[in-house]
Amino acid sequence: MSKLYGLIGNPLSHSFSEDYFNRKFQSENLTGFHYRLFPINAISELTNLISNQPTLYGLNVTLPYKKQVLHYMNHLSAEAKNAGAVNCISIEREKGKFTLLGYNTDIYGFTQSIKPLLLPWHKKALILGTGGSSKAVALGLKSLEIEFLFVSRHPKAKDQITYRDITPSLIESHTIIINTTPVGMFPETENFPEIPYHCLTTDHLVYDLIYNPTETIFLKKSKENRAVTSNGLKMLYLQAEKSWEIWQR
Repeated sequence: MSKLYGLIGNPLSHSFSEDYFNRKFQSENLTGFHYRLFPINAISELTNLISNQPTLYGLNVTLPYKKQVLHYMNHLSAEAKNAGAVNCISIEREKGKFTLLGYNTDIYGFTQSIKPLLLPWHKKALILGTGGSSKAVALGLKSLEIEFLFVSRHPKAKDQITYRDITPSLIESHTIIINTTPVGMFPETENFPEIPYHCLTTDHLVYDLIYNPTETIFLKKSKENRAVTSNGLKMLYLQAEKSWEIWQR
């Protein structure tokens, strides 16, 4: 039986997922399995997409639809409910009808990828952005007992500050800085978050969820100021494997 999986979002030109999964299917001799990119202009296109692809049994979800897709789910996992975002959909089909189960594998991918990088002084973090990935990062940090603040261009809650509020003393006390925004992602690779990079030290861990390019200007400027840096590629692999595990249930 042929089975199709894929990724929805917009844009998708930066994505490694199609290559990653199709290589996996080939290397593991999973014949009849395929992975495709489905760039959609609005989340309202989701229902027609699934209806028109009868062999589609699973989707990953990326920007800007991780929050918007929630309302289309028939069931949500506890992680997806807590994160308020879905990045993995399992599609169950029976007699021409389908049921959508929403999951969040970002929490697992982020937590497992950052854990080996943590040192005893990594107690507080700044999360840049308040989008669909930021809450997953926050839940991951919470499980690791790390305090955090969100940084937003337009703060809407008590635990959110503006980029103008990032002072040298705040950088000194928050030794983990995580970019969850698309700023710096291919193709607009010349952009970067506005933070006081000169305040970074060897004690800082700077993590970018972006993986294309492999080194954003955000990471490059952080490395130039002696911080330890990591991109989101390991997180991508981990959450992709978790998605595959879900689709095989």
